[in-house]
Amino acid sequence: MQIRSFARLLCGFTLAAAAGTAHAAYRPPERTGDGWPVADAGKLGWNVDMLAGVEAKVADGTYKGITSVLVADHGRLVYEAYFNGGARDTLNDMRSATKTLTALLAGAAIERGLVPDVHAKVYPYFADRKPFLHADARKDAFTLEDLLTMSSLWECDDDNAYSSGNEERMYVTEDWLRFALDLPIKGFAPWMKKPADSPYGRAFSYCTAGAHVAGALVERATGRHLDAFSAEVLERPLGIARTQWNFAPEGIAMGGGGTRLATRDAAKIGQLLAAQGEWQGRTVIAKAWIAAMLTPHAQARDDAEYGYLLWRFHFERDGHDWAAWAMAGNGGNYVLVIPERQLVAVVTSTAYNQRYAHPQSKEIFREFVLKAMPARASP
Repeated sequence: MQIRSFARLLCGFTLAAAAGTAHAAYRPPERTGDGWPVADAGKLGWNVDMLAGVEAKVADGTYKGITSVLVADHGRLVYEAYFNGGARDTLNDMRSATKTLTALLAGAAIERGLVPDVHAKVYPYFADRKPFLHADARKDAFTLEDLLTMSSLWECDDDNAYSSGNEERMYVTEDWLRFALDLPIKGFAPWMKKPADSPYGRAFSYCTAGAHVAGALVERATGRHLDAFSAEVLERPLGIARTQWNFAPEGIAMGGGGTRLATRDAAKIGQLLAAQGEWQGRTVIAKAWIAAMLTPHAQARDDAEYGYLLWRFHFERDGHDWAAWAMAGNGGNYVLVIPERQLVAVVTSTAYNQRYAHPQSKEIFREFVLKAMPARASP
């Protein structure tokens, strides 16, 4: 009898503990010295059980390779979790999310008068590299904006393994800049939309080589490598102390991918976009440039537009279309921003080259972040 009573008592404690854990699973992010304000999501109206529910899906293997999930609401961190060896001080390989940094640095160069404007011609910056293969007047007309919107006429398509400009072909050359500048003009098969027939007047083609050239142009204009220029105009103003940039074999910083950022620092980039170029009341990047980045300039896919090296995806909740701007990289690395809601979410992942990587990161945002978000904003 005593054994049975003790068992019932122990069971009661276990169930109570489990119930308590279900309610106590959520903890507000910790305030550190990195400049991020923090807040309790529950007090702001978030469904914290739903928000923290992603942790079970990562634990049971439903979501693979996820290393961190972070959410900021109106400039305050409200959720932060690390998995699979990820940690607050981990420098995540964000892959092509780097491209958005390149666009921000292009804007900083324009603001400082180092590049005249977004319509600056590309090839004159590399006149020392002449002669170029496949010389063409249309190549001479390429602008920085063509590179930022993935709509140049280079025969360059990372989604087509047969493309002359596919990034994998670039990586095995010793001079990535020349690889890009020497690309031929692309043709348009009967089933492909020409620029004049495309939304926004631009024919989109995802081209990492073009982003690399955009970064090289910024380097030429500023006289500094991208990492040094970024440290001055972007990272230090945001209180970002540690990053890691990649360099091409020819010594040019890689503006097309591979920059490593801590999760909280990646969220600062997202907050900069959400807050029209401001961080904690200080303008870091001009408001007009952020507005240009967050304007659709090309139709990337049937369900997505493209700004300046930024995707715009669409998520539905309660009949409302939430348009989220996204820094996106291989492996499912995302910084998602909904400016109208002042919402920033970061998902980092090591599921590189896995077909499920992007869908699962988007699902985390849709099923856990958006569904947990309060119906009304909490400024």
